Amino acid sequence: MKNIEPLRHSFAVQRRVVGSLLMREILTRYGRYNIGFLWLFAEPAMFTLIITLIWHYTRAGRISGIPITALAITGYSSLLLWRNIVNRGKHAVSSNNAVLYHRNIKILDVFLSRILLEIAGAVTSFFVLSILFIYIGWMNPPENMLKVISGLFLLAWFGASLSLIIGSLSERFEFVDRLWRPISYILFLFSGVAYIVEWLPLDSQKIILLLPMIHGLELLRDGYFGSCFTAHYDLFYISMCNLCLTLLGLLLVKVAGRRIEAE
Repeated sequence: MKNIEPLRHSFAVQRRVVGSLLMREILTRYGRYNIGFLWLFAEPAMFTLIITLIWHYTRAGRISGIPITALAITGYSSLLLWRNIVNRGKHAVSSNNAVLYHRNIKILDVFLSRILLEIAGAVTSFFVLSILFIYIGWMNPPENMLKVISGLFLLAWFGASLSLIIGSLSERFEFVDRLWRPISYILFLFSGVAYIVEWLPLDSQKIILLLPMIHGLELLRDGYFGSCFTAHYDLFYISMCNLCLTLLGLLLVKVAGRRIEAE
């Protein structure tokens, strides 16, 4: 038990540090006025809502038997989930450089606070919009809630691990930020937002399934309306990809931390 106490103390300190950084991030980004931190949920919700309304009124409600509202909600919410996490990871360290001089605050804490904030905003807006559209009858309740939660978890994990990598590299190499912008647009086109894998030719399916987030999105949609289509996903593949990206991200964060301490 004595050996566990230092570990427990370390976790308690990190929990307080991340909590404080979360509050600092909310106040810095959204302020204390108007609706304040509610913008955290309102921003992704408004974007998804507009896209969903456009799709609903221009596609006659259904595409090939797929409920269009559920397709839009799952697609754009999942995209905002992982892409916003990565975008907020860029320059996270330089934006919080002053607080890093405190002994208990590490670079990883800065990343964790931003990652948790983006996850909270995207997931909350996703469920709020889902409840709204279910209530007004535009979409049915999820068929399998466990698959929905698992899909969101895997997508958030993917975004968090990629955020550590892009965030750490962008602090050291300026071109990483410029390079990530076109890459993010390309990933947007192939992310599965506007289609499901089943619609693609078999050869194209094999290529598109190399992208980890496709598996998370297919799992999420399987949980919502899996009886309407055949989902294509491999939980082992996306888990291994996320694990490898996480280990690489943690290594880069450690290297970045040594560099900042040396300065």
